[in-house]
Amino acid sequence: MDLGLANKSVFVAAASKGLGLATALEFAREGAKVVIASRNLQQLEAARQEIKEATGQEVGIVQMDVTSPEQITEAIQAAVERNGGLDVLITNAGGPPGGGFAEMEDADWSGGFDLTLMSTIRLIREALPHLRAAGGGRIVNVSSVSIKQPIQGLILSNVFRAGVNALTKSLATELAEDGILINTVAPGRIGTDRIRELDSKRADAAGVPLEQVQAEALHGIPLGRTGTPEEFGRAVVFMGSFANTYSTGQSLLVDGGSVKSL
Repeated sequence: MDLGLANKSVFVAAASKGLGLATALEFAREGAKVVIASRNLQQLEAARQEIKEATGQEVGIVQMDVTSPEQITEAIQAAVERNGGLDVLITNAGGPPGGGFAEMEDADWSGGFDLTLMSTIRLIREALPHLRAAGGGRIVNVSSVSIKQPIQGLILSNVFRAGVNALTKSLATELAEDGILINTVAPGRIGTDRIRELDSKRADAAGVPLEQVQAEALHGIPLGRTGTPEEFGRAVVFMGSFANTYSTGQSLLVDGGSVKSL
């Protein structure tokens, strides 16, 4: 299948590692002109080299903190200038801190709001004029299965990622006349540093070995295993491609069947 991504300009946020990096790598495999952004310049350089070695493609890098409106503006502009426009935006950010309701102060709620919801809003707002100028485009918001089934101990993620999903659904109608399709892709248990960090925290809190927590997590996954970042990246690339011509406002779960809701 031709995904229609050759020479398309793609911006991937929070792409120096994990799901963002896996997504950027898959776009590069399809011949897209990719710019990746992250706070950590050293990790960005390493990611650029990894993508080049895997695909032969040169990607652009730009240092960006997703909680900084100014840096978001500068990063999107850098991608536009490098690639002569923008066709695809992938919003992404590291997950907010774990914990339950009783543990969260106002500063935690404000931080989670900025990191998870406002970063998505600001990235889309900066990208829209360029997507419209391109005659239409694609937006994919990287989220979490918590948009369908809240995850215990992740109160901030549960609340603000639901807001991202509501934004996706709302903008699908507003952007349709511009030929811009917007969707959410939500990972379940995917083998990233974030999952290992959360597993370790749960193991420490319960006073049990990390291996026990990891084994128990697999019981709720019909496929019986943790997903790979590459599997997730391929799903994002399809939803963000021009082979996707009729799906907008949707939520695609990449979770091995773990979420049971209809």
